[in-house]
Amino acid sequence: MTEADAEVGSVGTTSIEEALALIDKGLGVMIDRQLVSTSEVTDLLLDVRALLSVTSAAS
Repeated sequence: MTEADAEVGSVGTTSIEEALALIDKGLGVMIDRQLVSTSEVTDLLLDVRALLSVTSAAS
């Protein structure tokens, strides 16, 4: 494994960990509520997509 491969793997792992943390945080906020607006869900999904797209772009 070259240094560049290790760096891409590190970026991918970091992005996935950040996305999972964001999902966990969002679910923690939403779990106690009976009603969640579509804009809140959309914002969460867009944030997760942005984090994961960094992984895709780095590959």
